Amino acid sequence: MGDPKFSRRRYVRPSHPWIGDRIEEERKILKKYGLKSKRELWKMESFLRRSRAQARSLQAKLRLQDEQAKKETSLLLNRLKLLGILKGDANSIDDVLAVTLDTVLGRRLESIVFYKGLARTQAQARQFITHGHIVVNDRRVTIPSYLVRKDEEDKIRYHPRSPLSDPMHPLLRPPEEETTSDESAKSEEKKGDAEKEKKGDSASEKQPGEGSVSGEGDHA
Repeated sequence: MGDPKFSRRRYVRPSHPWIGDRIEEERKILKKYGLKSKRELWKMESFLRRSRAQARSLQAKLRLQDEQAKKETSLLLNRLKLLGILKGDANSIDDVLAVTLDTVLGRRLESIVFYKGLARTQAQARQFITHGHIVVNDRRVTIPSYLVRKDEEDKIRYHPRSPLSDPMHPLLRPPEEETTSDESAKSEEKKGDAEKEKKGDSASEKQPGEGSVSGEGDHA
């Protein structure tokens, strides 16, 4: 069991840390899903690796018609279906081996909050979660890497006592409204500048005419 003060590490670091292609790929994934560090990525990779390892082990046992392997396969498939990683019609080990890392990362609470439109960006979704603005099934969850179950997707919302529950909160204003307001302000500024230019042109046209009339009077 080990000392409860020192829990086991739930991820595996890369065997060789300095590989350029892998570092660049990890950087893209971190940016795409708003991950804070590579440690979060390694945890999801380890989860997927363990699921695939279990699937390969069960696949070998199923060829021998092992009854215990059939039960474990059913439990594995039901668990991944419950997490939304597998579709409802998945019924074989091959479906587990076909799961990709993007599918697992897409089931994190941070990604679901962003996909549901509760935040503009992945980074903002992470901020809302860690600050306690998001509840799942009427329970506050402050862990961005929480894997959302399929039956919990429709139960993700703002906390009732959170300022974000007010639809008039400035952070909830759609970007389209902001851009239209900015464009209208710019158009008004352009109109004002055009009117000033017209006034300036009319004033410059009057000045030569007035001078010529006065000059003719003096000459007469």
